[in-house]
Amino acid sequence: MTSSATPPTRRNSRPRATSLKLASGSGAQPATPDAADTELSISSRNYSSWSLRGWLMMKFSGIAFREVVVPIDAPGARAELLLLAPSILVPCLTHRGIRVWDTLAIGEYLNEIAPEARLLPEDPVQRAHCRSICGEMHSGFTAMRASLPMNIRARLAEFKVWSKARQDIERIEAIWQDCLERHGGPFLFGSRRTLADAMFAPVASRFTTYAVALSPASAGYRDTIMAMPEIAEWTAAALAEPEELDELDMEF
Repeated sequence: MTSSATPPTRRNSRPRATSLKLASGSGAQPATPDAADTELSISSRNYSSWSLRGWLMMKFSGIAFREVVVPIDAPGARAELLLLAPSILVPCLTHRGIRVWDTLAIGEYLNEIAPEARLLPEDPVQRAHCRSICGEMHSGFTAMRASLPMNIRARLAEFKVWSKARQDIERIEAIWQDCLERHGGPFLFGSRRTLADAMFAPVASRFTTYAVALSPASAGYRDTIMAMPEIAEWTAAALAEPEELDELDMEF
């Protein structure tokens, strides 16, 4: 999902007054919680992994926002859900007249306007590592994404995972275990949730849907992600959705 966005001001030249002031505490809302100037377009909660990533980034940032749901039969949204083409429709952030699409661009923009949320680690080495694994998730693991599409409503206890998808899963487990060993968990970069956790959250959902066998460390991280209140909120909405995509439900 490669695209461009209106670039945020560079960190080393951004006036401090432009950042949103957040209340203290994790996931705090801005001092002025008016979401009239901030909206995020999303598609199906059941199927759209990219919508979930962008939505979680917004939640982690603490910025109040309105949701705009794009119907799954919209051409761009449908192409994105079926992995046929990237979409600039979902997720797309509109903030004070600025449109930003593509999840990596949204994450970087949110880190610029809400630095207090620390969506990227403060340590420069950890920050580079976080960006690297986010980029790998963004552009890689195509075999797993194609053969194990996100489907929150489905539960398959004996799903056959083919060899190429298994290779992707092994690489994801290596990333998770490396991060957990380096930073002590429960999230990939320690006690605070970062963009990396938002990027890999749909993978945790896939592993739950398809009952993917994981190491104890990876299973623990999967369970940590799935236990987040934001995931519970998203899942409840996904279960209530009436829409279905035959192409993604035909095997179930």
